[in-house]
Amino acid sequence: MAQRYGGKFSPDAEPTSDQDAPQRGQFDGAQIDPAGGRTNLLFVPAIPLVFSSLNDGAVGLTLGLGAAGLLTGAALLLREGLRAEAAYAARRVAKRPAFPRKAGASILTGLGVALAVFKHDYMDVDSVSAATALAPLLFGVVASVLHVVAFGFDPMKDKGMEGIDTFQQNRVARAVDEAEAYLTDMSDAILRAKDRKIEARVERFQHTARDLFRTVEEDPRDLSGARKYLTVYLRGARDATVKFADFYARSRDPKALSDYTDLLDDLERNFTARTRKMLLDDRSDLTVEIDVLRERLQREGVRLD
Repeated sequence: MAQRYGGKFSPDAEPTSDQDAPQRGQFDGAQIDPAGGRTNLLFVPAIPLVFSSLNDGAVGLTLGLGAAGLLTGAALLLREGLRAEAAYAARRVAKRPAFPRKAGASILTGLGVALAVFKHDYMDVDSVSAATALAPLLFGVVASVLHVVAFGFDPMKDKGMEGIDTFQQNRVARAVDEAEAYLTDMSDAILRAKDRKIEARVERFQHTARDLFRTVEEDPRDLSGARKYLTVYLRGARDATVKFADFYARSRDPKALSDYTDLLDDLERNFTARTRKMLLDDRSDLTVEIDVLRERLQREGVRLD
C-alpha cells in the first residue's frame, strides 16, 4: 500500500532544530518490505497461463489452473520466506525458520513450470511419449535451480544461541510475538485517523519499542523486568490508539491529538529508560564476571598486567 512521507521541506513539516535532524546513515524506523517488486513479478506468469487454458477443454483447463496455483503458491511462500530471512538478519539472536519457505517456493516453482510444460506438450501431441514426459521434468528442475540461484537458501542454523536457555528463549519469542501483534494493531488503527504526521509519530514509538524487544531477545533474563512493557503497556497503547483514531477521524479535535501525542511521548520515554536500564544491568553483570575471573586467576598465580 502506498504511503506518503514528509520531510523537513514538506509543506506541512514541523520546524526542527539541527540537533533533531537525522545524521547521515540514520533512519527514523521506517521499514522496507524485504520482498519487494521482484516477488510481485512472480505472480504475473500465472495470469496468462489461466487465460490461455480457458479454451483447452477440461483436461487442459485443469492442468493450467493447477500450474497457475502452484506458481502463485510459490510466490506467496517466497514472500514470507524473504520476510522471515530479513527478520532473522535484523536480530543478533534468532532461531532458524521452523519451515524453509524459500526452499518450498523453489520446489513449487519447479512443479508449476513442469506442469505448465506438460500441459503444453500434452495438448499438442496425440500421445504422451518418453520425450514428452522428460521435457517437463527437465524444465522443472532448471526452474527450481534458477529460483535457488536468484533468491538463495533459508537460514539453516540458529544465530547467537550459544549459552542461551532454549526454554527461556521460547518464552521471550512468545512474548515478543504478542507485543508485535499489538504494534500491528496500532498501525492498522491509526490509519483511520488519516493524519500522516501522527502515523509517523506512531512509527517512531514502534521503533523505540522494538529496540526494547531486541534487548530482551539478546538476554532472556530481562524478560521478567520487561514483561509489563511487552503486555500491559502495549495493550493499553493499542486500546488508546483504537479509541483515538475512531474519535479523531470524526471530530478532528486538536485537544485529543495533543493528549494522544503526550501519551506516546510518555510511553517512549518509559520504554527508552527501561532499555537503557537493562543495558546498564547487562554491563554490570559483565563487570562482575570479569572481576571474579581476575580474582580467580590471581589466586592461581597468574599475573595480569
